[in-house]
Amino acid sequence: MAPSTPRTREAICAALATLHEESVQYWSTLSTAQFLAPINDAWSPADNVRHLTKSMRAVTTGLGMHWLILRLRFGAADGAARTYEQIRVAYKKALLAGGTAGPFAPKPLENVQDPEAERERIMEQHRVAREALCAATMRWDQESFDKLRLPHPLLGKLSLREMMLFTLYHNLHHVDNVKNRRGVTLTADHPLRR
Repeated sequence: MAPSTPRTREAICAALATLHEESVQYWSTLSTAQFLAPINDAWSPADNVRHLTKSMRAVTTGLGMHWLILRLRFGAADGAARTYEQIRVAYKKALLAGGTAGPFAPKPLENVQDPEAERERIMEQHRVAREALCAATMRWDQESFDKLRLPHPLLGKLSLREMMLFTLYHNLHHVDNVKNRRGVTLTADHPLRR
């Protein structure tokens, strides 16, 4: 595990906040028309942000459940939580096997009357979702963070820590997808890409 790879609740949330700032900087380089327009046959940058918001809200809902409900519904994790790298590899493998966003895919934006206002709304909802997710994360102690689980549609049951590590990678993955589709060369110097 690279020394810069987050592991604790605090480090994961700090990395998510930093990644959010980096993402917002990238999204701001796109005009509103570029932000809202599909990239060939792929989602628009706005759709990627909306998908991430929807995914983070689902995790926040799970983290808001009582520990007993989580334990009864999803069981207890057996063994140590996987690392960020292990979660990243498992997710990439699931995608290569045909995994899709399924119910977390964003619905198409229709009848956008004010594109600038729509963009601001999308980005504000994303910010609020990220902050709520980290607030929900911090309510769990370290032991519960490793023992309790939530379901993931492609990866199965993940410990709370693993779900947060997934969420961190998932956010980077979607920003990188947009950059790739727009012809931006990615470097391996980002600690979450290694």
